[in-house]
Amino acid sequence: MYKDNNMKTLVFATNNEHKLSEVKNLLEGVIAIKSLKEINLDGDIPETADTLEGNATQKAEFIYSRINSDCFADDTGLEVEALGGEPGVYSARYAGENCSFSDNVNKLLNNMKEKTNRKARFRTVICLIENGEKHYFEGVVNGTIIEEGVGNMGFGYDPIFRPDGFDVTFAEMSLDEKNKISHRGIATAKLVDYLKKKNL
Repeated sequence: MYKDNNMKTLVFATNNEHKLSEVKNLLEGVIAIKSLKEINLDGDIPETADTLEGNATQKAEFIYSRINSDCFADDTGLEVEALGGEPGVYSARYAGENCSFSDNVNKLLNNMKEKTNRKARFRTVICLIENGEKHYFEGVVNGTIIEEGVGNMGFGYDPIFRPDGFDVTFAEMSLDEKNKISHRGIATAKLVDYLKKKNL
């Protein structure tokens, strides 16, 4: 178990600096988050499952087996109704291996050109491994795919996703604003509630 000034510390099994920044912001003052880089663990983490739950589990198990300390991983997908749920579990590599965020966005917008149904949702699944036991937390936010990117905050598909009830995209929101309503924010809040109830 890693310790940080008597605060419970969890290792976040990700190499994604954007995700790490969001989650550290959400858990500030509650749980200390260590990145893989901070514990000198580098290299790619496998994520070859065909579901978000499967990938989150695979990543968490991979790190837990190496550090033998409590950790968690997430997997997130953008699920577009008119595309049968695509890109889903393949959201990060929708346009191919080693593609950029803009490559993925451009492919999605191209596939949506003739679609009138623009409904979509972001879904995050977190797998926490605590004392060898797995616990899952899910967050979902519904919204619309707009026709061209707007805003320069956030990452990934944020410039083309407008959450329901808002007239701005995720990429037009500050990190704090986004975290209050986002899929990852909802899932992480459930993780925090679970840990608080256990008085850890």
